[in-house]
This record gives sequence, C-alpha cells and structure tokens, in this order.
Amino acid sequence: MSLAKKFIVASAGLALAATAYAGAERDLFEEAPWYVGIGPGYVHYEGNEPVNPGPYVALRLGYDFSQFFSLEGGMDIMPSLDATTPTASRSNPLVDAGKTGTSAEALKLDAMFHLRNTKDLHWDPYLSLGGYTIYYNDDIGQSRPEFALNGGIGLAYHFNDVWAVRGDWRSAITTTDANHEFNQFMTATLDYRWGAVVKPVYSVSGGDIDSDGDGLTDKEEAAIGTDPFNPDTDGDGLSDGEEVHKYHTDPLNPDSDFDGLSDGAEVLTYHTNPLDPDTDHGGVKDGHEVIEDGTNPLDPKDDLQLFTLNIEFDYDKADLKQKYFKDLDTVVKVLKRDPGASARIEGHADKRKGSERNYNIRLSERRAAAVLDYIANVGGIERTRLTSKGYGFDRPVVPNDSEANMQKNRRTEIYIRPAGAKEGTSTATPMVIEHSTGVAAPAPAAKP
Repeated sequence: MSLAKKFIVASAGLALAATAYAGAERDLFEEAPWYVGIGPGYVHYEGNEPVNPGPYVALRLGYDFSQFFSLEGGMDIMPSLDATTPTASRSNPLVDAGKTGTSAEALKLDAMFHLRNTKDLHWDPYLSLGGYTIYYNDDIGQSRPEFALNGGIGLAYHFNDVWAVRGDWRSAITTTDANHEFNQFMTATLDYRWGAVVKPVYSVSGGDIDSDGDGLTDKEEAAIGTDPFNPDTDGDGLSDGEEVHKYHTDPLNPDSDFDGLSDGAEVLTYHTNPLDPDTDHGGVKDGHEVIEDGTNPLDPKDDLQLFTLNIEFDYDKADLKQKYFKDLDTVVKVLKRDPGASARIEGHADKRKGSERNYNIRLSERRAAAVLDYIANVGGIERTRLTSKGYGFDRPVVPNDSEANMQKNRRTEIYIRPAGAKEGTSTATPMVIEHSTGVAAPAPAAKP
C-alpha cells in the first residue's frame, strides 16, 4: 500500500473514531470539531542518523472532542534530506549507493490535552503523546518504515473561532533502531476550523435610535416636534410612527380632521376616516353622529339635517342682529313643515390668545339660547322641541391659526331630527345655509 493511501486510510479511521466519540453538549467543538493545518517544519536528527537535519511540510487533520481533548493525524513531507558524511566507525548506505541524500514521508497520530482557560479561548497551550511511522524513499540502513513514539508540547493562538496559528515541539524515540535515536520535530502551522463562523463584533455608534419604539427615530421626532420618549405624543391612541407612516394623520393633533373624534377612535373603534370629518358624506361630522346624534357615521342615509349659520355677535354680547333673521326663518319653516321634528342649537366660538375656556363656554351658551329664543318666540315653535348647548372653543372645525379660520369656528349649528326618526334611521337631506346668500341649499350628495 502506498504512503498516500495509508494516509487516506488513517485519516478516515480518525474521522470515524472521532465522530463516534463526540459528546452531546452543544458548543463550538460540537458545532465545528474538525480542523486542518498546514505549515513548515524542521526535523533535527541525533548525530548517529545517516541523514542531516532538514525542513519539511506539515499537514494536519484534527478533531476536538471538547475544549480539553483532541485527536490529530498528520503527514510530514520531507522533500530533501542530505546524507551525513561517513566516518571510520560508521558507513552511510546512501553514500555507498552513490547518493547525496533522500526524501521521506511520515504519518503521525497524536492525542492532545489542552490546558486552555475556559474564560479565554484565544491562548491554547497543550501536551501531546503519540506515535509516527516514517518511510525513507531510499535505503538508509534502518528498517523501512521506521516507527517511533513521540511526546511534546505546543501553543496555539486562536484569532477567532475559525483561524489559529500554533507552534509544536515533539521529541521522538525510534523503536525499530537498536540505538533508539532521539529526534526532534519543530512545526509551525496555520489552522482552519471548518463549519465555524467569525462572530460579528457589535459596537455602539452615532446611528439613529428610536428611544420610545414608536417607529420614528429620535432625529425624525425632533424634526416633527413629537416627544421622542412618548410613543403617542398627542394621546389619541395611535403611535406617532403609525400616524406618520401608516395613517398620515397629525401626531401633534389628536383629532386631525376636527370632527370631534380622536384619530385613534376613528381608526380603532368606529372605522371612520381620520382625515375626513364626514366619512359617509351625509352632511354631519363623524363626531357629531357618534357623540350627539347616535347615528351611523358610515351610513349617509341617517344623517340629520344640518344648518350652519355664521352669526356674528357684538363683543361679549348675545343679542341677535336683524340681518340674521331671514336665516333663522328658514329653519322655522322646516320645523313647521314637520310638527314632530326637534332641533338642537349649538353655539361655537374661536380660540384667541388668552381666551378663557369657561368664559367662552358660557358666552356660546348664551348665544345658542338667543337663537333658540328667536325660533320659539318669533317663529312660534314649541320650546319642548328645542334644546341648546354651548361648546366655547372646544369643537373647532379648523385650526385657530388665521383670522379666516377663526371666522369659520365662530358659528351656530342647528341639527334637525325629523318626526319619527329614531337614531340611525333618518333619511333627511342635509342642508347648509351660507349667510352670504341667506338661502338653504342641499348639501353635496353623498359619494357612492
């Protein structure tokens, strides 16, 4: 059997033995127990050997049973070993055959005991004990092959779980030579453990973070104006990230469409559109349908009749001006045509800097009551059919950020529920009154 075949057979046997012995604990040495190594070596022969010291190439195949025990096979290829000079007391078969040297191959098998610290697997000192057989390709006057026992020490440094460098020293004593020569083998190899991976190294850098986990980075929140440590800055039930990326609502305004329902309630409870104040386009806002009317904000057929009047009052006054009588007379006519209908009058104010909430609520209540008094006293509608309520600046229809918008928020709304109409069953056509014309007109038709 050739030396190469012997090496293959020995390696296969080593693999089978190691696989059968592998432990059950799951760790690096179980995940990736096999390693290979290659590197230069130097053999130093005792003086009686017929060849001089020389270099070799070392190949290694090892199996780690655990962090402490390994079994390793190897092959040393010695391409050129010079013959020693014959002496008067000792001839040299190589020289006698007219040769200046020879080559050789050695097969090795070592058991290794590692002394590495479990807390630092980088440094790996170890002891070894084993044997080898060396085959010289020419007759050097000794047995072919030559067998020896060896022992030694080594030190490896593992850069990571994959790569390592190591140095070994072995002292071998021949068993087939009557003189029992002592030979020294010194090897340096680069080892590769297959099946392992280099663990990533994580570090903290100056990248963007999301402190409150709301889907917006702290940098994005700083630009928007939301609180990077509060996932729901406006408290509407939707996270800031959901409002910006998913629903496109305003994370700083709990009621983005000013319909009286929070964005979270619209999305999560009523399934209305938080960007459309009148989702069903029936003429009445979603919030009023839910909070006041008890109608379905997703069904335009049950919306009440709505009259919106932009009635202006003198400062701190609740006296109706004559120019608004025609608008109110239109409401009276509707109520007279349906003797069983009822009306709810709501007063609203704008919010200016320094405005006091309770004062504005009381003022809007007085103005709503003034409208009720006109409908009852002048229009002749029974008071039992009428109710009034003042909301101050609590229910704006647009932000109070300009004079034009504040004018829209200063309004009177009159909701008429037809006779016999129960909650969710009204089929009346919504109406809107613009004071500029003083004419009641149907609201835009609901979208299909």
